[in-house]
Amino acid sequence: MRWYFLEESASTRDEFKSLLRESLQTASEEELTSHLGYDKHQESDNPNYRNGHNKKSLKTKYGQVDVSIPRDRDGTFEPKLVPKRERILKGSEELILSLYAKGMSIRDIQSHLDDLYGYQLSEQTISNITEAIMDKAKEWQSRPLESIYPIIFMDATVLKIRVDRIVKNVAAYIMLGITLDGKKDIIGIWIGENETSKYWLTLLNELKNRGVEDVLIFAIDGLNGFNQAIQAVYP
Repeated sequence: MRWYFLEESASTRDEFKSLLRESLQTASEEELTSHLGYDKHQESDNPNYRNGHNKKSLKTKYGQVDVSIPRDRDGTFEPKLVPKRERILKGSEELILSLYAKGMSIRDIQSHLDDLYGYQLSEQTISNITEAIMDKAKEWQSRPLESIYPIIFMDATVLKIRVDRIVKNVAAYIMLGITLDGKKDIIGIWIGENETSKYWLTLLNELKNRGVEDVLIFAIDGLNGFNQAIQAVYP
């Protein structure tokens, strides 16, 4: 079992693309709020206002991602994360996906966004974008799951991400479930450090709390302590 299995699965790529789209659009909406100086639906004396969205297609390592980027009436808004006329997402896919990984602190996410934006935005705007993305990420991380999965694959990839303001190589665990209908579903992404049977026990109990009552087969590639955790939660 290797990372390429996850990366090359069409439905897995679609899930990654959905997360990318969500992040890019959420961040762009917050960028526009900062540009206009007032929140959506808030009254303002500013004659400039939100004026729909521009559709554009971005080329990413996971395939084409269609996004809707907000625009303003005056045409003065210049999005930073998805610049005008830019059609290629330049190598930030894994960094954006890591925002949806459980185990990322608020400070780490802010550091990631600083890296993505190159410090082009104010601290307050970055804070607002962080809060908005975290709301979306928490919703995705806690969404209900299928009650039974015939098989769940667990694999890891190494991401170079900023943790406690230091860039480190960190293991990101991706759990991919196959449903009874044969569909592939990314159950979650976790940033793991000091993985022990206790760590895996917490992770599997989280699955149970999200509605997973039984798993017929776990494909785990010899992760340390995982067998004991499986026996405890899904005997």
